[in-house]
Amino acid sequence: MSNVTSSLSKWQKKKLCSLFNHANLSLLFKASVHGYNANAFHQKCNMQGPTVIVAYNKSGYVFGAFTSKDYRQSNQNIVDDKAFLFSFNDKAMKEDPLRVLSGNPQFAFTDTGPNFGSLVFLYNNTANAYSNPGAYQFDPQQMHGNDLLLTECEVYRVEDCEGFMEKPWRNVQWNSERRKALLSIISGWKPSVSSVKQARILLVGPVGAGKSSFFNSINSVFKGYVSSQANTGTAGTSLTTQFRTYYIKPGSGVSHVPFTFCDSMGLEEGVNTGLDVDDFASILKGHIQDKYQFNPSMPIQQDSPHFNKSPGLKDKIHCVVYVIDTCKVKLLSDKMIDKIAIFRRKTNQLNVPQLVLLTKVDEACPLVAEDLKNVYQSHYINKMMQEVSAQLGVSLSAVVPVKNYCHELEIDSQTDILLLNAVVQMLRATEGYFDDLYNPDERSE
Repeated sequence: MSNVTSSLSKWQKKKLCSLFNHANLSLLFKASVHGYNANAFHQKCNMQGPTVIVAYNKSGYVFGAFTSKDYRQSNQNIVDDKAFLFSFNDKAMKEDPLRVLSGNPQFAFTDTGPNFGSLVFLYNNTANAYSNPGAYQFDPQQMHGNDLLLTECEVYRVEDCEGFMEKPWRNVQWNSERRKALLSIISGWKPSVSSVKQARILLVGPVGAGKSSFFNSINSVFKGYVSSQANTGTAGTSLTTQFRTYYIKPGSGVSHVPFTFCDSMGLEEGVNTGLDVDDFASILKGHIQDKYQFNPSMPIQQDSPHFNKSPGLKDKIHCVVYVIDTCKVKLLSDKMIDKIAIFRRKTNQLNVPQLVLLTKVDEACPLVAEDLKNVYQSHYINKMMQEVSAQLGVSLSAVVPVKNYCHELEIDSQTDILLLNAVVQMLRATEGYFDDLYNPDERSE
């Protein structure tokens, strides 16, 4: 599934993470998407190491169970002295979560279905829980408010963030002088081809990865306040249904913005869904004009009023950026990876440079959430960058992490620096595109 998102609110996630020391939670299973049944649970959760089940009900309780052992579907009682049940609710935000250990770790849970004896989730393959205090002693009212009808049930892999690296593996200056310097680098850059005034950068990625949010964030940097020109949000399918070319007005002391962002439909796994590879190729070649309405079941036709039959170099795409949610690197399906591979091959055929933008680094790692400057010292972020590099077949140097503006009302210098650094890398990649042009007469003096 390309759009599996967590139901945890920010404070709920903070509450849950307080039960684990600097752990990262990686979503594996969501019952409303994958199914309220044990088979779907085991398909997604077997052999995943430490996991936590998170159940929700209409009474405002978030409750569940942690085990440090693998689910193996062996139908055996599993020994786990680290297993526990937990609960907290929306009406007691300041209270510590309830945490209940097993009175007999020899029977921590049964390895078929999410069955912790005293608390069983997806009971009888339905959106219900079963509660009967036994090995785990708890007050049902305190645990779940005697409300066993589930509005959602999720499973997260609990991953050790492994703390900090000894020193940053990429050097970034985080002061206001560096922010000004990055803006100066961007403002002073110009294409080395006389017929092109602005680099055209295409953003491509799975639904919900943050393509439109990235444009809004860059736009916010230049405006000096958080703006939201492009449509963003969460939905089962792509919110972007048109091909859009976004121009950024100069601001923040910058007199010239030498690039434009092009946004497209999100990538989806299914047939005739999301961005079509033929439309993608037409975009790269400069055939598709602004505000073309995509039709996933039929690529653009040459008689369309939005089809540019004679595109120039200024109409073509000069750099492709694949936008990936850091929180979902491990959730990328084989189908999605295969689809991106098809797009990458098409891009390579046209000699267009490619980068990978990893969004939501603050949501992926608690250490980065605490301080964005930790992004290049986080073992976990480094691991995710290496993993997406291997999955998509790009060099690690072509993977750039960012944090988009999503809930903030004002811009932040550190967020700006990470965003602007990403733009600089895109412009450098674009310069490589122009360097490879065959016609030296088009190059500027």
